[in-house]
Amino acid sequence: MARKLKRDLTMEEQLARGPVDLPFMLLVILLTGIGVVMVFSASFATAFYDPKVAKNDPAYYFIRQMLFAVAGIAVMYVTSKINYQSFRWLSVFALGVSILLLLVVFTPLGYGKETVGAQRWIRLPVVGSLQPSEIAKLGVVLYFAARLSKRNTEKPRRIDPRSNLSGILGLLQRIGFLELVPYILVLGVVAGLMLLEPHMSGTILILVGGAAVLFAAGIKLYWFIGGGAVVAAALWFIINNTNYMSKRINIWRDPWSDPLGDGFQTIQSLYAIGSGGLYGLGLGKSRQKFLYLPEPENDFIFSIVCEELGLVGAAVVLLLFALLIIRGYWIAIHARDRFGALLVVGFTTLLAVQVFLNIAVVTNFIPTTGISLPFFSYGGSALIIQLIEMGIILGVSRQIPAPKQG
Repeated sequence: MARKLKRDLTMEEQLARGPVDLPFMLLVILLTGIGVVMVFSASFATAFYDPKVAKNDPAYYFIRQMLFAVAGIAVMYVTSKINYQSFRWLSVFALGVSILLLLVVFTPLGYGKETVGAQRWIRLPVVGSLQPSEIAKLGVVLYFAARLSKRNTEKPRRIDPRSNLSGILGLLQRIGFLELVPYILVLGVVAGLMLLEPHMSGTILILVGGAAVLFAAGIKLYWFIGGGAVVAAALWFIINNTNYMSKRINIWRDPWSDPLGDGFQTIQSLYAIGSGGLYGLGLGKSRQKFLYLPEPENDFIFSIVCEELGLVGAAVVLLLFALLIIRGYWIAIHARDRFGALLVVGFTTLLAVQVFLNIAVVTNFIPTTGISLPFFSYGGSALIIQLIEMGIILGVSRQIPAPKQG
């Protein structure tokens, strides 16, 4: 018995040491590298004219982002070496920590209200700041994947026929509602805390990530139609009854109604995109980053990509993202087990939706939201967490069964 147990453990260790999916890893490293270069190009003017934070050092943001990128790729590699089955028991811990951090945002440690009108960050001594919504996305996907991976093996709870509510509970169990209650509660708590910050785009990402895992696990389609309608109605009500969100809707419809105020960033973004033309002005030659476009190294970095690299360069970046997303779903389809597949679907969908929302914002396809472009936007903690997610996907790819020899 002891020998059999030892052989099983050795087999698990060997599975976790398999080769990573090389195309996926190279795409991640390539996008991260291009992102670091674009942070330098987009930020050096902002940093040079900033005596407080950057100390007039044009390489300030570049050096920090480069260090975080190197650390993040190292963490990604280490994470890929971990047997992803370990994340089953870590999922509850990750979810609990993310909820706790979302609560800490509202303490004196949280900040952002004075600068962007939303309290979304926590001050940290070494990293500088942390956005708990990034950890919340990780925690929700891990928790949902761990629970839903056992969905087909768990027996439904037996309802006492003598209970006064047995009829109602029986009906709710037959249509699948009782099964959804834990997931609805988790999404409700996390999304509710993020709406209080407020962080609308982050809330949408959390809901989409959770829904993606639920859908991949086989939850009936009618629940997504009904739930989507309820969520859309709730978000519409919140938008129309929140001053800053209503203002953003109005600016989205007509940015030139307030060209020197709330519409300034959107207008400058469109100028940058239009100025790039087919081939761009050249790397480092953007004009809008010279204190015209606010925060060019953050949420609107893709505008600088378009201005400097043109339509061709922007299309190449989008193609790389598309290939990464397609490869992610390929890994999910070929994953060794249900848990691995759900993890990859969750993280890949989060990546895809975040890229779409960021591009949609900078092109004024949707109202402005505080959402970053993965691997590109400046932010150390966000970059490291994104690379941890990619490391988990690579860990799943290590255990893809080898094709049978004919």
